[in-house]
Amino acid sequence: MDINFKNKNVVFFDGDCGFCNFWVQWILERDRKDRFLFASLQSEFGQKFLSDHNLETKQFNTLYLLKPDGKYLSKSGAVLKIARLLGGIYAPLNIGIILPKPLRDHIYDLVSRNRMKLAAQKCFLPDPHQRKKFIEI
Repeated sequence: MDINFKNKNVVFFDGDCGFCNFWVQWILERDRKDRFLFASLQSEFGQKFLSDHNLETKQFNTLYLLKPDGKYLSKSGAVLKIARLLGGIYAPLNIGIILPKPLRDHIYDLVSRNRMKLAAQKCFLPDPHQRKKFIEI
């Protein structure tokens, strides 16, 4: 697989979660500037990311965004950065940054704990163009 990581942000998500897959598809459809790549946390690439950063490798309830500079954001920080990078009508969502991180992450954790109830467990099948944005499927 020939993936160009230059200037890309990698979204790490729970590949077994219908709610997470819905949001991955949502980002894919709005990524007009081609800024994102995707990898499930369960994939070999995702597990390597988690291990390399001394993060939990068996729990997949956290969204991570690996930035081009090698630093990463998690939970609400990742969500807000994704909105900002998508730009357009989504950029103002970054106003959430004014809330204290513990409060933002608490809200994130509430959603995360209930995510399996929020969306059906369905498999997202990317089209050929979208497949190129996945590091491992």
